[in-house]
Amino acid sequence: MKNLVLATVLAAASGLAMAKLPPPPPVDPAKAEEAKQKEAEAKEKAAALQAKYEDKAAAAYAAKAKAEGKEFKPQLGPGVPGAPSPVAPVAAAAKSVAPAPARK
Repeated sequence: MKNLVLATVLAAASGLAMAKLPPPPPVDPAKAEEAKQKEAEAKEKAAALQAKYEDKAAAAYAAKAKAEGKEFKPQLGPGVPGAPSPVAPVAAAAKSVAPAPARK
């Protein structure tokens, strides 16, 4: 019973404390835009560093594999375009030679 009364009193007190907090100050649009730009630049810089060190690690792995006499074929991740096939563009261009009908 004591615990129930204590929990009720604490819940009521915390509700009153939350009601007395002032609203957050208005955000200046210029400062918000500047913060977004800084965040975007930081993300871009982090992505560039990540790519740099991934390339460095892959090169070290390839050198180690080559020194051990193993074959190393790098695998491209999702979103990275593969090497274009020399036959595919010619075949696609040959199929799309028919001219479109003229409209009036």
